[in-house]
Formats: sequence, C-alpha cells, structure tokens
Amino acid sequence: MKAMILAAGKGTRVRPITYTIPKPLIPILQKPVMEFLLELLRQHGFDQVMVNVSHLANEIESYFRDGQRFGVEIAYSFEGRIMDGQLVGEALGSAGGLRRIQDFSPFFDDTFIVLCGDALIDLDLTEAIQWHKSKGAIATIVTKTVPKDQVSSYGVVVTDEEGRIKAFQEKPPVEEALSTMINTGIYIFEPEVIDYIPSNQVFDIGGDLFPKLVESNAPFYAIAREFQWVDIGKVPDYWHAIRSVLQGDVRNVAIPGKEVFPGVYTGLNVVVNWDKVHVKGPVYIGGMTCIEDGATIIGPTMIGPSCHICSGATVDNSVIFEYSRLGAGIRLVDKLVFGRYCVDKNGATIDVQAAALDWLITDARQSPPHKEPAERIAIEELLRE
Repeated sequence: MKAMILAAGKGTRVRPITYTIPKPLIPILQKPVMEFLLELLRQHGFDQVMVNVSHLANEIESYFRDGQRFGVEIAYSFEGRIMDGQLVGEALGSAGGLRRIQDFSPFFDDTFIVLCGDALIDLDLTEAIQWHKSKGAIATIVTKTVPKDQVSSYGVVVTDEEGRIKAFQEKPPVEEALSTMINTGIYIFEPEVIDYIPSNQVFDIGGDLFPKLVESNAPFYAIAREFQWVDIGKVPDYWHAIRSVLQGDVRNVAIPGKEVFPGVYTGLNVVVNWDKVHVKGPVYIGGMTCIEDGATIIGPTMIGPSCHICSGATVDNSVIFEYSRLGAGIRLVDKLVFGRYCVDKNGATIDVQAAALDWLITDARQSPPHKEPAERIAIEELLRE
C-alpha cells in the first residue's frame, strides 16, 4: 500500500525552529514528528512511502534514508535546484508535488493516503479508507470540529448529510466561515484525482485542488472522526504539543528516559544534585545535561540534551532545546529557547545575539562569559514579563 508525506514546506510559521530544522524533523521529546507518522503508516499496512522535499531536504533524507530501519520503503522527490553549489528549494505546492511524482512515473496506481509531515495523529487509517471506498469517492478529507474562533487557521469544510463536500474555504475569516469542521491535512485519494492537477506549476491541495473538485462536482467527501490530532502549524502549537506530551495527554507518545522521581524523567548521565535543586514535574531532562545547585525547574518543562542550567536559574513551563546554556539567575517562564532565539508562548521572538543578550542565553559548547553586564537585572525583568 502506498502513501505520501508532504515535507517540502518552509515552515515559516514555526520559525525560528525551521531556520535549521525542517518541520518533519521537529522533535517531540527527541523523536521527529515524521517518525511517528511512519510508525502509524506501517501499523496500517502502508509500506511504500513517497516524500516530497525542498526546504532543508538533505536533513530529511539523511535522517530517514530508504526507510529500512522504520519498516517501510521511502523515496524522495526533490523540488528545487542547485545554485552556486547549494540546494535551493522551490516547492511546487502540495498538489504540484503530487503531480510531479506521477509525471515522473505513475507511482500512485491504487487508493493512497496523503499526510502532512507536521502533525501527531492516531487515526484508524484502515477504517477511514474503507469508508472512502464505500462512498465511491475520488477524494476524501478527514475532518475534525474546532471552536469557531480557531477556524481561520484551517481549511473549512461544508458537507451535505451524506458527507459530500459542497464548499471548501481555505483559512477564512471567522465571520465568513461556513462551518467549524476543518481539514486535518489527512487525505485519501484515488489516482484519478491527479488528473485535476496541472503539470509543472505550483498548485496547492487545499487552495487549488479542492475548490476545483467542488466546482467539477466530483465525488468528493469528508469523513468526520474523533481522534488525537496535534498540529504543529505555529510555534505556540509546538509549545502546547510538548506540554501535552509531558502531561500524558498524547496517547501514542511516551516520555523517554528514566523516571527518577514521579513525573521527572532524565536521559543518560545527567549531572544534578537532587537535594540542592527544586524540580516539580512533569519534567524531561535530556542526557549529558548539567543542572547546577540552586536551580528551579517547574513543569511541564522539557530541557534538551547537553544543556547547562546555571545556579539560581528558573525554568518554568518552558521548552529548552539542546546545547542551551542558561545563565545564573535567569528566569524563563512560558518560553521556548532555540539556539540564539528566545520565543514566548504567543510566538514573539527575541534574537538574543542581535539584542546583545547572548551572555544570558548562550550555546553550552561555548566558553561561559567571564563578566556579566550591569544591565542584567533589567533584562531579567524583561524576560520575566
């Protein structure tokens, strides 16, 4: 059985993480989100997976390679070119990427599934495909219902009583949305749907293909299912995803490491004097991380591997990526630290290097600063807000 994972997007709404990490490799407690998708596909008998890549394509291909260690076969369709010796991504859109693969060679020769590479799901794919076939559909969207104030972030689907799609709105304003049933980025297609996609041009599944199917009165359906769906469309979504995993709300994601105290998990060789720090779970601390005496860690919090948390630092309800050094006395509440960036839970970003704050948040592989600036207290107050 064949499937496609959409992995060519730049992930602009998840910057700064996607400056160096493609969305499918964004880690959920050290495991890339796309790896969970491959596990789900394998469980339901999908063993041939096509992945379109563009932005940071090398990273995706280097991690997953031919898929052998994940129990599937993987091939890649690169969208872009080489310029001055560097790969330059030129994504064709989700539908355009699908057409490019089929034009190269008719890979999709039976019912297949398409998944966005940036969401955690636990959908019964087998049951969804059976429903799709029972309707004689050429295309089926798996949908969920969301609160009305969230519809502008998604494609909105309007159906009749039989589930046939009558209208499709791509990220409409709240006041213009015709329903609260939204597109989850999980699609079941017949090969004939590719005939609706033009060759060699940018073409999107939600914005271009779906309205065309509605206009053509094609057998186009939506299947509404209640299932776990953790979308990582924006930085705040990622922050909430990590919180949900740590709190045990995501069924198919286990907290890695060893549980040293109730709700406190660590990787290998963590250096910490538990009697001289204050830790309140749920917390995950990655391997080879050092927590100095006097630090405070309050969950839900993830601290990645090879970090250094200095004495008196407080990390509260935050996500800290690998190789982060947090200076003595710093107080981070509701923050995400990624390299040189500090992001709040609403997505507002501070470039700590450009703002001359890299004495406060640095790379743990660098030598620590010998002298801290006099403005330290003022900066700490700013970060505390």
